[in-house]
Amino acid sequence: MAKSMLIICKQGPWSNISVRETLDLALAGGAFELPISLLFLEDGVFQLVANQQAKTIQQKDISANLQALPLFGIDELLVAEQSLQQRSLTTEQLILPTKLIPQQQLAHLLTQYDVVVTS
Repeated sequence: MAKSMLIICKQGPWSNISVRETLDLALAGGAFELPISLLFLEDGVFQLVANQQAKTIQQKDISANLQALPLFGIDELLVAEQSLQQRSLTTEQLILPTKLIPQQQLAHLLTQYDVVVTS
């Protein structure tokens, strides 16, 4: 049986190359039908914001990679509720459906996965 993996995305969409590498990791794991979930917290929630203008800062848009996640069997997209609130964001502003995770449930969430990767 494949080990479950939680990938924690904590960085803004264009903070460095690890954001793209993290999405590539998730897509590769999904291609091999590994049970993968992504948790977006802190500035990582900005990765999910719709209608970003990546070209204006000469960056490659990551929204296509994000929208491909369900095609690779990655349907469990989790968002730290407190991170959204602290950044004045709502789930309606995100490009994909997500499940909100209250702050008090984050520690328990980590125990539910065999492997946890943070980027």
